[in-house]
Amino acid sequence: MTDLYQGALAELSAVFARVDDASVDAAVDTIARAKRIACYGVGREGLQIKGLAMRLFHLGRSVAVVGDMTTPPLGPGDLLIVSAGPGDFSTVAGLMGVATEAGAETLVVTAQADGGAARRADHVLVIPAQTMADDTGSAATSVLPMGSLFEGAQYVLFEVMILKLRAKLGIDPALMRANHTNLE
Repeated sequence: MTDLYQGALAELSAVFARVDDASVDAAVDTIARAKRIACYGVGREGLQIKGLAMRLFHLGRSVAVVGDMTTPPLGPGDLLIVSAGPGDFSTVAGLMGVATEAGAETLVVTAQADGGAARRADHVLVIPAQTMADDTGSAATSVLPMGSLFEGAQYVLFEVMILKLRAKLGIDPALMRANHTNLE
């Protein structure tokens, strides 16, 4: 394995050594309770959020990605999951406001526990990883470019959360597989 691979894996390992497992379990509980779930993120964070939505669908959850034509309205008992690694985005703020006004809960996945999105959220899940907000100058410590450490950690964390949800909800892995599309 080259030094770059080892460096990236070591950085991811260091992130997960600092992840608060109680917060992960609380986020899993919040997702398990939700009647309907909508997911949103921008850029590469948005790609990770779409992966989470896909896995939630595989678990049989009622889930949509904000912006898709089939996204239902949210209301009481529902959950909006947003990603705001650097702390906040204007679109995230707007969507959180709409969801909250409608009575839905909000869960923010972020690297900035004191960011604007976290301050507005009902639930916060912190991934302690470098993002584009702190990847220049002397603050830049990751071998990975432009906030990729946060996004890579999202992928791994979301898959672990799916395993926890699967166990919590008593979903058989075969059912997940049965929910996978056959239109590939």
